[in-house]
This record gives sequence, C-alpha cells and structure tokens, in this order.
Amino acid sequence: MAWLYRFTFCLLLLIGCGHPPARAQDQNLVVIGNSKGVPPEMHLAQLKSTLKGEKLRWPDGSKVVIALMKTTTPIGQSTSKKIYNMSANELNKYWLALVFQGRADAPNFFSSETELAEFVAQTTGAIGVVNQPMASSKTITIDGKKFL
Repeated sequence: MAWLYRFTFCLLLLIGCGHPPARAQDQNLVVIGNSKGVPPEMHLAQLKSTLKGEKLRWPDGSKVVIALMKTTTPIGQSTSKKIYNMSANELNKYWLALVFQGRADAPNFFSSETELAEFVAQTTGAIGVVNQPMASSKTITIDGKKFL
C-alpha cells in the first residue's frame, strides 16, 4: 500500500511541475536578412533552396551569405528539422559534402543570436535564422508569415 502512496505522490509531483521544456522543433524561427540583396519576402521553397546552397546570388547580383546557429544549439537543431528536414548531424554532413565538392561556400555558424544578427546586418547578401530578432533586424516574411 505504501507503494501506491509513493506512486500517487510522484504522479502529482510530475503533473505539478508544469510543462516540459520546449524542444528544438517547438521553437518559432524568424528569418532575417541584410538590407542589401535579400528580398523582403520569400516563399518557403525559395528559402529552402537558398539555405541549402542551391541559390548562390540574389536578384540584384549580390552573393548569398548564409548565417546559421550552431547545430549544438536548440535554435540550430530546430532549423535543421524545420528548414532542412535533417538532424543536426545530417546537416553538418550535408554542408561538409557541399563544401568539399566545391558546390557552395560553408555557412557562417554562430553560438549566439546576437552575433548572428550583427553579422547579417553588416554583411551584404546575408540571410540567417534566429528565434528572436533584434529590433534593428530586417525580418523576411515567408509565405506571408513572420514566424516559421
């Protein structure tokens, strides 16, 4: 009978602790871009093509520069799932293969959203993915939405 009390207590304790922490795929993602080169809105297919290194230049001729959070961060893992439809390890291998084959330049990886946003703001043609854009960031709408 004591086990039943312990079980009930543990169950109530688990229920009372609230929601579990957000997993990577539950995060909202925001696409930000430099004011030069990056269009203010894109379709999801265009975004995926761009972030997969398939598109090398913007319509104005400037070079596409990709900025991503490291795949060891929750935002990086969420980006891997939502945009690339890959695990973090698969994404790393994907980029390693593209760069090794000479088909694309490696993305710039960052540990903090602030560093990524500053890089995008200062680099012509840069596009990046964050969870919370800075007030000064140019947000790119994807299929008419601010968040992915």
